[in-house]
Amino acid sequence: MVGLLALVQVFWGLPMLIVVLAVIGMIFLHELGHFVAARAAGMRVTEFFLGFGPRLWSIRRGETVYGIKAIPAGAYVRIIGMNNLEEVPPADEHRTYRSKPYWRRMSVAVAGSTVHFLLALALIFSFLVIGGKHEEVPSPDWTVSLVAPGSPAERAGLLPGDRIVSVDDSLVATMDDMVAVLPDPGTPVSLGVERGDEVLARTLTLGTHPQDSSRGYIGIASGTAWSRHPVDVGYLEAVPETLDEFGFLVKESVFGIGRFFSPSGLSHFFRDVADEPTQQSTAPAGGGFTTTAPSDDRDRVVSIFGALKIGADLTENGYGNLLLFLALLNVFIGVFNLIPLLPFDGGHVVIATYERLRSWRGRRYSADVSKMVPVAYAVILILAFVFIGSVYLDFTDPVELPG
Repeated sequence: MVGLLALVQVFWGLPMLIVVLAVIGMIFLHELGHFVAARAAGMRVTEFFLGFGPRLWSIRRGETVYGIKAIPAGAYVRIIGMNNLEEVPPADEHRTYRSKPYWRRMSVAVAGSTVHFLLALALIFSFLVIGGKHEEVPSPDWTVSLVAPGSPAERAGLLPGDRIVSVDDSLVATMDDMVAVLPDPGTPVSLGVERGDEVLARTLTLGTHPQDSSRGYIGIASGTAWSRHPVDVGYLEAVPETLDEFGFLVKESVFGIGRFFSPSGLSHFFRDVADEPTQQSTAPAGGGFTTTAPSDDRDRVVSIFGALKIGADLTENGYGNLLLFLALLNVFIGVFNLIPLLPFDGGHVVIATYERLRSWRGRRYSADVSKMVPVAYAVILILAFVFIGSVYLDFTDPVELPG
């Protein structure tokens, strides 16, 4: 393991090593959440391992074996009696997962995602306090970057590089100011247009905005209408900001996972794998909690290798970006683990809740997990294909950060 980490340092540099160590730490804390919750509930935990496959090192402490395995693709905690299929000695039955009250089983099932959400909150808070945030403010130095063909602006002779400084008798400093004073569609207006050192007069009749028929339309776009300014965030102010950003990330993760695992989402993904797409998606170089990507690729799934590469590239641009990346990753993994199907943690939540609803008048109902095994295998198979496809895309069509 030390040798692998050394190779990461040599071939991919310090930023990649930092991200790899951070992700390993995140996985460890996820399983530690399950471990602590299980021990607190009086369950017997027999194994706590980082990695899968052949055992590299282990040590027994009490009734638990701790260790490291050869394939660093995750971690696991083994709790006895997770379902009705597992045979457990009668003397240990009272310490099984299945024997514990509903709230105890729930606490163990959601512990991993809870750890991810707490980490995300801490990382977002740190990002805001240490690096501040960036606010988009209207720029007074904006210029026209695009004139729509056939628009009123084109007919009036507006050109890229122009700046509108007045509408009829109203002076306007920003593009927002200009939009605010535009009259209704079909109204003639006189524009003051700054071009170089001159201010020209141009008259046009407003069209109808294609997205809002009640708004006047000139037919211009500007890439400089807004500018980003850093804003310091105090500790008290960071608390509601953190909660807002966390809620936004959870919502986007839920919708993104739903879109991807829909029939159309999976179909689009596997078409991309088969067709070797050339269009690249983009991710933020720093600041803010949103990503910008072509609409066709906005739900593009990356493998762990692609995620590590994105994290390393972001880290090269500043350690604040590492906090942002890890916050995004923790929220996504926390939500992903709560998918209500086995083998996810959310599957155990659904089973525990179903058993609780079916138990009444003091009679404990136990779900027959064998009926859910085919579904679990189907989920694992789909995930395996998605993993292979995402690795393939990460090498043939890697996600590139904008310069």
